[in-house]
Amino acid sequence: MATTKWVLDPMHSEVQFKVKHLVISTVTGSFKTFEGSLETEGDDFDDATIDFSLDVDSIDTNQGQRDEHLKGPDFFDAASHPKITFKSTSFTKDGDDYKLNGDLTIKGVTKPVTLDVEHGGTATDFYGNNKAGFEVTGKINRKEFGLTWDGVTEAGSIVVGEDIKLIINVQFAKQA
Repeated sequence: MATTKWVLDPMHSEVQFKVKHLVISTVTGSFKTFEGSLETEGDDFDDATIDFSLDVDSIDTNQGQRDEHLKGPDFFDAASHPKITFKSTSFTKDGDDYKLNGDLTIKGVTKPVTLDVEHGGTATDFYGNNKAGFEVTGKINRKEFGLTWDGVTEAGSIVVGEDIKLIINVQFAKQA
């Protein structure tokens, strides 16, 4: 069976995260620079192999000072750990959608994670390129990856929540 390679189209993809701030509101951020590939055997995406990485330095929460703090040693330590990477260990059908298991590496710490994947479908664009779209969602605990900085206000409120929600919309282009 032939292997088909699909490459991430960054123009039609986005990587976002959400975290509770002071427990009462949510801050949304994104990473602007990332790349990925998906390899399939045959016609469907079952058992696809997925590789993904993003540049920590491209973090954007719409607030420059906060972005610099996140890039620094308190959080991601972008100087020492410039990339966040993900390598799949399994991609299995779950009804109409998929479960994605893999190894996520943040700040030099690798942990297994399970993500939900909704397959948006496949289509051909104006240029004849075959595209496939997916929405990947899940939750990780930042402290498990060494992002342990904690701020507490004078009133005792925790500044940053531990759970990070991931919302990743990706479009892959089939390679000839």
